[in-house]
This record gives sequence, structure tokens and C-alpha cells, in this order.
Amino acid sequence: MDEKVLIPILISLGLFAMVFGIVYLRNRERMAMIERGMDPRSYKAQPAPYQNLKWGLLLIGSGFGLFLAYLLDYTLFSSSRNENEAIYFALIAIFGGLGLVLSYRVEKKELYNNDSKL
Repeated sequence: MDEKVLIPILISLGLFAMVFGIVYLRNRERMAMIERGMDPRSYKAQPAPYQNLKWGLLLIGSGFGLFLAYLLDYTLFSSSRNENEAIYFALIAIFGGLGLVLSYRVEKKELYNNDSKL
């Protein structure tokens, strides 16, 4: 079979399987809630008050890591350009992770301060 025909078939089958899986899992979750005596229509996800802080610090950390990798690549490793791709990914991951840790520490501090006031 020609490869040009096989790719659209696989993409459409994968899309169908993904939609079917999402609908199936959502239905199972609702049935489990009904079995436990909960009303699925009144169920709402828990609010995430620090979600914007988390994303902001993650993106700031990733951007800082990318900028630092750019500076290191073109100052320290200027003789071997385009051979240090790993430093970009490593510094993005390191500083993105540091942003998430900082977000966790801010949330924990705020939660601790709110608990001590009660």
C-alpha cells in the first residue's frame, strides 16, 4: 500500500480512538460518581488560585534559561556553534523547574500564613 494513503488513514483512526477514549473515560467517571451518591452535574473542579503564578514563574524561568543558554553558547562556546543544542534544553528545564519550586514555596508560605491566623 502506498505511504500517501496510509498516513491519512492512520491519522483518522488515531483521532477517532482519542475521541472515543475521552468520551468513554468521562462516562466511566460520571458513573463512578453516581455509584458513590454524588451528582455529576453539580460537581465542579476545585479552584486553583495560584495557577497564574505557577505558569508565570514557569515561563519566566524557561525564558531566563533560554537566554542564559544563548549567552553561554555564543560567549563560552563560540568556536563550536550549533553543536550545543543540549545546553538549551537543559537550562530551560533547570530554570523552569526552579520557577515551579519557587511557585510551590510561595503557595506553601501563603497557606501557612492563612492557617496560623485561624
